[in-house]
Amino acid sequence: MEVSGLIVQLLNGLAGTSSLFMVAAGLSLIFGVTRIINFAHGSLYMLGIYIAYSLTSWLGATVLGFWGGLLAAGLMVTVLGVLIEVFLLRRIYRAPELFQLLATFALVLIASDAAHWLWGPEDLLGMQAPGLEGAIPVFGRMFPTYNVFLIIIGPLVLLLLWWLLNRTRWGTFVRAATQDKEMLGALGVNQAWLFTGVFALGSFLAGLGGALELPNEPASLGLDMRIIGDAFAVVVVGGMGSITGAFLAALLITEMKAICIWLGTVHIAGLQIEFSQLTMVVEFLIMALVLVFRPWGLLGREQAASRNSAPIEAPIRPAGRLLQVAACLALLLLAGVPLLEDQFPYLMILTQDALIAVLFATSLHFIAGPAGMHTFGHAAYFGLGAYAAALLMQKAGLPLIATLFIAPLFAAFGALVYGWFCVRLSGIYLAMLTLAFAQITWSVVFQWDSFTGGSNGLIGIWPPEWLSSPQAYYYFTLIIVAGSVLVLRRLLFSPFGYAMRAGRDSVLRSDAIGINVKQTQWLAFVIAGLFAGLAGVLYVYSKGSVSPEELHISKSIDGLVMVLLGGVQSLLGPIVGAFSYTVLHDYVVGITDYWKALFGLVILVLVLLFPQGIAGFFAQLGRRFQARQAIAPKGQP
Repeated sequence: MEVSGLIVQLLNGLAGTSSLFMVAAGLSLIFGVTRIINFAHGSLYMLGIYIAYSLTSWLGATVLGFWGGLLAAGLMVTVLGVLIEVFLLRRIYRAPELFQLLATFALVLIASDAAHWLWGPEDLLGMQAPGLEGAIPVFGRMFPTYNVFLIIIGPLVLLLLWWLLNRTRWGTFVRAATQDKEMLGALGVNQAWLFTGVFALGSFLAGLGGALELPNEPASLGLDMRIIGDAFAVVVVGGMGSITGAFLAALLITEMKAICIWLGTVHIAGLQIEFSQLTMVVEFLIMALVLVFRPWGLLGREQAASRNSAPIEAPIRPAGRLLQVAACLALLLLAGVPLLEDQFPYLMILTQDALIAVLFATSLHFIAGPAGMHTFGHAAYFGLGAYAAALLMQKAGLPLIATLFIAPLFAAFGALVYGWFCVRLSGIYLAMLTLAFAQITWSVVFQWDSFTGGSNGLIGIWPPEWLSSPQAYYYFTLIIVAGSVLVLRRLLFSPFGYAMRAGRDSVLRSDAIGINVKQTQWLAFVIAGLFAGLAGVLYVYSKGSVSPEELHISKSIDGLVMVLLGGVQSLLGPIVGAFSYTVLHDYVVGITDYWKALFGLVILVLVLLFPQGIAGFFAQLGRRFQARQAIAPKGQP
């Protein structure tokens, strides 16, 4: 390994720092002021590079055309960001935090298909910057001149942001809003326009950051989800609200990736270590280490990472007679689905998928709702259960029944290990740590070709002969899912469930009456992981295969969407949400090639019309009706 190669790679890392820092700085500003976890921030970056490609191609390969096109792309993304904030986000600022996440995730789906429709599915590589097309020699190697410009632009943007936030009246308002928005409003500051201004600045940084990468990186449809993971890692590692911390974190992550690329494949004591493959997950490794040992980030404030109790919710009531009868009728209807196979051939498969989704969503709701712990990495336990079942069958030759009992224990063990670290955090920090652990697990499965099959996954995992017919496996799935949901529901009305909800509503009061909140939440993690793993076992035998996609962040987001669509404050929420999501997804995919955009619009409509979720909305209507009936005089309706 040549030292000159290391120096060039480190310089490349410095060049990559600029765009990543700009995206992360915008995300940090938006979250610090509005408290919205903006998943669509990566879409603004992606649209910035696409718009820059179109504008520079149209304006021509001149200095004015190229640089004017990049600046105009950033401004156009700014306008788009303002429209999003004014017409959508203003309506949901007071909605629960996770519903805001759901709305911005819907925007990701819409933006992805909009880019697909406008620019097509192919990658688009833009022109080189006029006057910066060449390269300069660095220790005998050629280093692109444009990357020298990128190395300079990052610190320059950092200085400008520091001046804006610390030497201007507007910046003072922004810093005050990150500390106490209500007090700022009481002083007469127009919070609505302050939020719009912050969102505009954050959108401009994301759009310009994407545009500046045009000469180095092609515009592609996968940029949005890739960059948002890196940006979240930078914000958390640097410290929420710290612009300087974001720059240091971006520098640390890009340089570590550069070192991994330089190391390549290393042989140590007969072992072959592929450091180059760590570039897929190095940011999450760094984020996990920082959150474990310094939860508030490198330059963040300690109080920002302190435990925040979730808003106190209405007590969960046991099911009444009407709900019990409705549940029995629903089970009878589900049991009759195979009888309709001749009239509706696909109905049984769709319902079986929905049942597995119900178990996955219910296990996620168990810790996201009653326990108040938000997680972005629940797919890790689903995938661990699925892979454990497949490997136990293929490698150990165990039958289905044995894997049904053993495989979920592997998922529970993963939750046991990850949960020990996660329950020490709360809020966005807890969610980010679960994301980091899930992405690390995904990376191991994705790259361990000899054991897990790598990116190809594992195939040929089918149920035994006595369950080989579709009807038999459907009833098998129905019985396990119904029993598991009943067990989880019973747990919520047990002393453990009451202790879990008490810890969610008030940590201090729970500690005062002798409840070990961390231990309770840790056990909740394990229980949720166990049942998520069981859902993974049912999934792998229903499909006959499993791939690393079952552990990816997109799977975790699917689970969150199910829970939120149904209603996180309702025990029926994950059930209603899972069925709604599965049916809507299947229907929308079948009617248009741009199903993501249509699906995103449906989610947005549901979020705006049912901010408490579908089941939560009808439960609220029921409570209002009962209240009116209780106060109405006798003899009156």
